[in-house]
Amino acid sequence: MPILILSFFILFAVLAFRRLDWAVMFLIAALPSYLIRFNVLGIPTTLLEGMILIVFIVWLAKNFKFIINSIKLKIETRSWKSDNYCRYPFDWEMVLLLVISLIAVGVGGFSNAAFGIWKAYFFEPSLLYIVLFNLLIKEGNDQGLSINKLKIVIMPLLFSALAVSVLAFYQKFTGNLIGNPLWSAEATRRVVSFFGYPNAVGLYLGPLILLFTGLLASKFKIKEFKFFIPKIIFISSVIILSFLSIIFAKSVGASLGVLAGFVVFGLMAGRKSRMATLAILLIVIAGTISFTPARQTAIKYLTLNDFSGQVRKSQWDETWKMLKDGKIITGAGLANYQKAVAPYHHEGIWIKDIFDPNWLTKIRTSAEFRQKNWQPLEIYLYPHDIFLNFWSELGLAGMLLFIWIIGKYFYLGIKMFKEKNYLILGLLGAMTAIVVQGLVDVPYFKNDLSVMFWILIALMGILALDNKTPQPFQGAGQEATVKKKD
Repeated sequence: MPILILSFFILFAVLAFRRLDWAVMFLIAALPSYLIRFNVLGIPTTLLEGMILIVFIVWLAKNFKFIINSIKLKIETRSWKSDNYCRYPFDWEMVLLLVISLIAVGVGGFSNAAFGIWKAYFFEPSLLYIVLFNLLIKEGNDQGLSINKLKIVIMPLLFSALAVSVLAFYQKFTGNLIGNPLWSAEATRRVVSFFGYPNAVGLYLGPLILLFTGLLASKFKIKEFKFFIPKIIFISSVIILSFLSIIFAKSVGASLGVLAGFVVFGLMAGRKSRMATLAILLIVIAGTISFTPARQTAIKYLTLNDFSGQVRKSQWDETWKMLKDGKIITGAGLANYQKAVAPYHHEGIWIKDIFDPNWLTKIRTSAEFRQKNWQPLEIYLYPHDIFLNFWSELGLAGMLLFIWIIGKYFYLGIKMFKEKNYLILGLLGAMTAIVVQGLVDVPYFKNDLSVMFWILIALMGILALDNKTPQPFQGAGQEATVKKKD
């Protein structure tokens, strides 16, 4: 195995030196490669992390002279502002997040696990952000950054989603390659694809479905789209397969996140789509209210009184108790949540049936009923709420900064939105899916998801910069360069 991994990295480094764009595309397509883990000098790492480091080192080597000269020029002129350069969007947010997360390593006790999370979830995604940003700017031409220039990111994500979905379909209809016996059994089957648990399928595919929807809609925007028919069929197939994979994984949070993303997309896409979306929402709401089983199911999920919701509320309660007990500002620190929350952990909960008025009486009088409705609880890695996740890991400042980043992302997208600007709508929908599912899950603290998050941030930042700057982009150095006006 070490020889195979070393051989792979050598070949990947050669590819990066010859065609950095191809190497980045391969890396993005292989985001689930974080599952291939190994140690380097006793330090745990993954195949994905190795590829990120290689593409950054290659990019840095190719642009080192330009970067140094740029820094020297700025020092000599004592000016960090120039008509030739523009700042990276989200630059100070990224730097501040790196600093706060590094402080959280200290709060977590400077453990190897804390350093590992810091480099995998914060440091390395920021390196890819820099490389990706410069590559896409370099691809610019006299017409600015068209959708075709974003193929470096979107096309490999399409193939990645296709691979994840195809494996999920295979698992659905065969039950093979699912490690958990409960999930592999036909009656209770939940697919996991390459990942170890079903919700990971939704966490990965949910945002991508909305991104691909924006791409698909942009193809239909072109009046003569006969040339794009094969691409339209391919993109549509990936969207359908991805959504069905989420259904097969039985990930309710991801399904609701995707639907929320589609609602945002429909409400903003244009007058006709807005009217259609509102009409569909009214029909669904009216049907749900009038049909008792559907109404009860909706109430259970929306009030978090289903099985998973009750488990989540127990997690949040013990997390809040932990934070209030002297950790409001600092949080628990990176990789320290399980240890910090242990004194406040609930060993188990009674699973309530809010539609059974005799539930409490049955609990008190029936040993069999008590046994059936008692659910032991484990201590999870994270609180399973996007805001509590950041609060417990990075402290109050980290959580507030994360809210700022998401808010700025939506602000930029809405600010530059024009009717039928579908790719921007796809990005807004993707982040909506992340936030909605994140209310009951962990959509960032995972190798592939943290990288995907910063890929979306990079795409929104690049489109915002392109929208702001009428002149074509030039170069691929330390900063985005903008051609001077004559």
